[in-house]
Amino acid sequence: MALKGLDIFKLSPKKNCKECGSPTCMAFSMKVAQGAVSIDKCPYFSEDAKASLNEATAPPMKTIKVGTGDNEYSLGGETVLFRHEKTFVSRTRYAVTVCSCMDDAAIDAKLAEIQSVDYERIGERMFTEMIYVNYAEAAGKDKYLDLVKKAAAIDRVLILGCEDPEVAAEALALVKDKKPVLNGANASNYEAMNKVATEAGVTLGVSGADIDELYDTLAALEKLGNKNLIFDCGVNSVKEAYKIAVEFRKAAIKDGNRTCGYPSIVRLDRLSQGDKHLQAALLSLFTMKYGSIIVLDQMTYAEANPVYGLRQNLFTDPQKPMKVEPGIYPLNGADENSVCLTTVDFALTYFLVSGELERSGVPCNLIINDAGGLSVLTSWAAGKFSAGTIAKFFAEQDIEGKVKSRKLIIPGKVAVLKGELEAKLPGWEIIIAPREAVQLVKFMKEL
Repeated sequence: MALKGLDIFKLSPKKNCKECGSPTCMAFSMKVAQGAVSIDKCPYFSEDAKASLNEATAPPMKTIKVGTGDNEYSLGGETVLFRHEKTFVSRTRYAVTVCSCMDDAAIDAKLAEIQSVDYERIGERMFTEMIYVNYAEAAGKDKYLDLVKKAAAIDRVLILGCEDPEVAAEALALVKDKKPVLNGANASNYEAMNKVATEAGVTLGVSGADIDELYDTLAALEKLGNKNLIFDCGVNSVKEAYKIAVEFRKAAIKDGNRTCGYPSIVRLDRLSQGDKHLQAALLSLFTMKYGSIIVLDQMTYAEANPVYGLRQNLFTDPQKPMKVEPGIYPLNGADENSVCLTTVDFALTYFLVSGELERSGVPCNLIINDAGGLSVLTSWAAGKFSAGTIAKFFAEQDIEGKVKSRKLIIPGKVAVLKGELEAKLPGWEIIIAPREAVQLVKFMKEL
């Protein structure tokens, strides 16, 4: 059970020093209990108190970190079952599988395909973050080790799918500094695999013949002192994998069962059995319920475009609007004499409008107003994007001192602002843009 603020306050230093940013130790304790701040923000808690409080206030799902540097990702750490309750914190990561059973040409083609999908959507890079390197015993150890080396040359987090402790140890010796995941522990080999994973300092993936065996194996590994774990939902059937993903999440969050509170791997490359349409459907399903890592047979633009949009929506804090920094954004080599356009700081609006403006090829200065991260019509209705707020923003940012052009294009959906803006910004010619961003290319070329 989560600690209350008073429980935390009893262990606090009671100095009221304000160094943590809170006015009193009681206020700080309440914030810790709510999960708003970490106990480490206070420099005066004893180490014993910190250890006990960190354990008691930790999320019901353990946060596991894999990879290094720019490719370090957090998995788990969730506190709710549904996004509308609070927010999801660690987004689903996608992996594409390669296997040592494949011939060299097929492997090279698959690795090239993994790198081909890489684009930006609303300020976020969309690409396959992981590679699942599967060991086929019939192909031999040497070919697998060569495949691990080849996959490691690509800037992605590796998941080593291998149930042979000796082969796993040799593979990890090649790439352990990259902090891969070793997925291969089960009821028959978990002790040996645990030794290999802990010596290499990597996360261990655990599977079971059914949900009960999976739970028992996780519990046995915890008794050995290993809590750097993730669980594999298995490949028996879609129904069984879905049941494990959902039941473990519910047990962790609703029942406080920390043995179930680990991130998950979902093997769609096996569950979809080569059916690309089934894989695409299951990809959406397990992104929502509750795959931490989803392994695919392939990730092309056909799969990527819808699922990355879905993931971005799911793992955005619904209480915080997606914003870009207000200011002047020169596009297509614009200078101080280029025509100006203005719109709001809602991220989706910015990226849609800037994308169409870049497509037009016309040099222009896009002026982003501070509208609280709301869309054009919403901010207009709320009074955050009006003639008065635009004129005030222009004055605060000294727009007239930074650009010489006096042509200002405003969104077509707020054409009603034209007259008032001309009064608020004397000397400016106010031009009404089309209502839809997609019409900007033609509009700018004909301007």
